[in-house]
Amino acid sequence: MTVLFAIIAGFLLDCIFGDPHALPHPVRLTGLLVTGGEKVLRQISCKTPQSRLVCGVLLTLVVVLFSFAVPFFILFVLARMNFYLALAVQSFMCYQIIAAKSLRVESMKVSAELERVSLVSARQKLSWIVGRDTQNLDEAHIIRAAVETVAENTSDGVTAPLLYLLIGGAPLGFLYKAVNTLDSMIGYKNEKYLHFGRFAARLDDVFNFVPARLTGLLMAPAAALIGLDGRGAFHIFRRDRKKHHSPNSACTEAACAGALGVQLGGDSTYFGKLVKKPTIGDDHRPVEVEDIRRANRLMYVTTVLFLIIGGGLRLLILWSIL
Repeated sequence: MTVLFAIIAGFLLDCIFGDPHALPHPVRLTGLLVTGGEKVLRQISCKTPQSRLVCGVLLTLVVVLFSFAVPFFILFVLARMNFYLALAVQSFMCYQIIAAKSLRVESMKVSAELERVSLVSARQKLSWIVGRDTQNLDEAHIIRAAVETVAENTSDGVTAPLLYLLIGGAPLGFLYKAVNTLDSMIGYKNEKYLHFGRFAARLDDVFNFVPARLTGLLMAPAAALIGLDGRGAFHIFRRDRKKHHSPNSACTEAACAGALGVQLGGDSTYFGKLVKKPTIGDDHRPVEVEDIRRANRLMYVTTVLFLIIGGGLRLLILWSIL
């Protein structure tokens, strides 16, 4: 019950405050650990593909275990000192793990620039939240990219952390965020990281396999609740959830595309190179700026459903054990 209370408190804190830049966020600290560890390991070894793979495994394990052990030790000590202090700290930790408001705020900055018909500024704001090249995108491609990142990060940034928080509290939540951060920093298939980041990328795929599919499924009833196409969300989820090089990313993108009745995906440019990608969803209508706002509403309602169902299951399991 304590963990569930902390998760709910953390989610409410995120809804209110988001990610204040004045606070040192643990994900940024994890990023510093990854950067420093990579620098050290590349100086010591990493001369052959095999050694780069070993170094990448070592770095991933150290960062993941450290990210779990530190909050676990802090909460263990605080629980022996004062119950309410431990509860408050765990609530704050849960707040730092969930990233719903920052996703909404950053994507809506793109929407605001498009409404002002400022494509140059919209491309710049978009570049802060996507990995693709944005400098030559037209309005329709900007909207698609913003909707896609909201859809994908509904799982990566919100519901997947919630799932691991529900299973193991803040320590397991931080472990998941470490896996996610490692993938975003070294999980690339380029010459530099093909071997070094392979283990981190595969680990991220494993950790996101279940939450991506649960989130895609829950987007269907969530869409119906806010007046979008719930049946379409479920249909496109079933049909197009495998249309991505990642085993997980297309799950939520497909459900979102079906809910909105638009087509997402398609070719994109990364670091100056065109990457061929299949389309997701049916082109029932052109995308419009309002779709970014709709995707964010879908994200929040999906998250609430996820929390209600997951929290209920956690309570049932605890009561059955006790």
